[in-house]
This record gives sequence, structure tokens and C-alpha cells, in this order.
Amino acid sequence: MADELPDGLVIANEAGRVVLFNRAAARMTSVAAEEALGKFVSDVLPFRDSDDRDWWVFVDPYHGLSTRTRHPERSLFLTDGIELLVSVGYVRDSDRSVSRLVISLRGAQQRARLERSRAELVSTVAHELRSPLTSVKGFTATLLNKWHRFTDDQKRVMLETVNADADRVTRLITELLDVSRIESGRMEVHRQLVDVPERARRIIAGRVAAGEAEERFRIADVPAGLPETWLDADKIDQILGNLVENAVRHGGGIVTIVVESAQIGGDPAIAVSVRDQGEGIPPEMATRVFRQFWRGKRRGGTGLGLYIVKGLVESLGGTITVGRAPGGGAEFRFILPAGAPIA
Repeated sequence: MADELPDGLVIANEAGRVVLFNRAAARMTSVAAEEALGKFVSDVLPFRDSDDRDWWVFVDPYHGLSTRTRHPERSLFLTDGIELLVSVGYVRDSDRSVSRLVISLRGAQQRARLERSRAELVSTVAHELRSPLTSVKGFTATLLNKWHRFTDDQKRVMLETVNADADRVTRLITELLDVSRIESGRMEVHRQLVDVPERARRIIAGRVAAGEAEERFRIADVPAGLPETWLDADKIDQILGNLVENAVRHGGGIVTIVVESAQIGGDPAIAVSVRDQGEGIPPEMATRVFRQFWRGKRRGGTGLGLYIVKGLVESLGGTITVGRAPGGGAEFRFILPAGAPIA
């Protein structure tokens, strides 16, 4: 099965020895599979980075950060000068030690796609930052130069606008930091006992306090017997907040949050659905909505919100899907393992 993959795949065990070396990896590295199996992966793939540093020594995957889950794709070089795009995933035991390294290899011809993606991110960020910063600069310069010409009410309006635009910049920077943590596999989880329905109520209350109509939102009756959930409260707030924001921005009608019991592999879990009554998402688009820069029909925002939501859900050990809500519109549903109390 691994030999049928178009990308190179190399797996090393807990001792750092190669246990799988597929056909594509052999083709890209000019190393036969039978020569690679059983040898130390650092000897088979003597990676060096663009600064000519030994990648294995610099990163130290088997003894480095215990919270790391992956290395994002980057260019590395073999000793004969062959350039490859390499991404690395970690499989860890319960004590956080590395039990497997999963290394994906692609040809350097994919560099153009990677560079286009980075250029698009830079362009999007520059565009999103320009508007609020222009506003902040304009209003502060006006107030500094003509302070005595304005009434207190006019000054308040200008300062409220500056405050709102500063919040917008802060949200954008937070999104960028989240993208960086997701792509580098450095998303840390701080588990505590979390009342998910109560967190949903707080998200809705915050939007109503900010001026949105209370009748626009609904939280379905919570069934009895929900399992105790040991999750990261901040990440739950961010997931719910982004999904509700997405439903308000791109959906229509009433936004409904449903919290239910579920199971993952026979273990207790919790399922949360956020539904709207808009046009919904066509089935052919369902696989795209969690990609970077997806914005739907209504433009606006960075297009990073759902990408971040997916990364946060997966950092908590869960999964997320999108489909059609029972009454029409879109339904985003994520399932998270209940977790266990911290010893």
C-alpha cells in the first residue's frame, strides 16, 4: 500500500531505525529500500538545511520538545545536493516519548506551490492590516492636531473607532500566531474540567451584549448524562466563537448550538453542532472549507478562521465535519474525547 503513494514515505521506530521506506522515497533519494531498512534514519536521510546545518542535530527529534507533534514542510538537502520538501510527524507514547517518526518526502518542484501559499498569506495579512492601521493613524493624527476643535461626543466616537480597529489588529495577530502553532505542531493544551454548554452560553451572551439580537441565537436543550469533559477552556471558547462568527457572517436565520453525548472508539466523548439557516455549503465544497483562505461567497476576514478551528479541534484529539443542517443551512459538528482528570 505504501508503495502506491505518490510521495515518499519513511517511518522510523523508537530507536531511530527505518522500518518502512516506500518506492517513491527510494526513487527520490536513490537509496534502495533493502539498503535503508534497519539502518538509522539519520544515516539514510542525512538532511542538511539551507544554512548547511545537520538537521537531525539541530532539531533533535527524539529528545527535543515533548509537546511537538509535527514539523511543517520545508526544504532540506541530502549530501549529494538533492533538494526535497520534507514534513515530519510524531507518534508519541503516553509518556510523550517518540514511538514513531513519520517522514513525508516530495520533489522540489512543489516549492513553487509552497511559495505561492506563503506569498498569499503575506498578501492577505498586509491587506487586512492596512485598513485598521490607516484608520488608527488617521484618527489619532486628527485628534492630536485638532483636539480642541471637537466636542467630547466627537472625540468619543473617534476613540471608539480606534479601539475597535486595535481589537481587529489584535485578532489578526492572534490568528497568525495560531496558524504558526498549528503548522509547527506546537499547539499546547491545558486541560481542566470544562462545562461546554456553559461556555456556549457565554459566547452567545457576549454577542448579545455587543449589540446583536438575542433572538438570532438558540442553545438546544442539553440532554442529561453528558460526560465530564477535561478540555482546554480557551480553545473551546475559540472554537465556538469562530464557528458562531462564521454562521453569522456566512449563514442566515437562527444560529443554533447543540451539545450531545458521543463516543470515540467506545470511549465517552462530547459532540457539538453549530447550525445556521442559510444557503448551506454545497457537498463539493465541504472538503475545501477548512483550508487556508477559504471565505465562501461573502468575502471578508482573512479566511483563516475555519482552518484554525480544525487545528484546535485536532489538538484536542477530535474531528470536525461540515454538512447540511436538519432544517437547511450549514452544520459544523465537532466531536472531542472527554479526556480524563489530570493526575
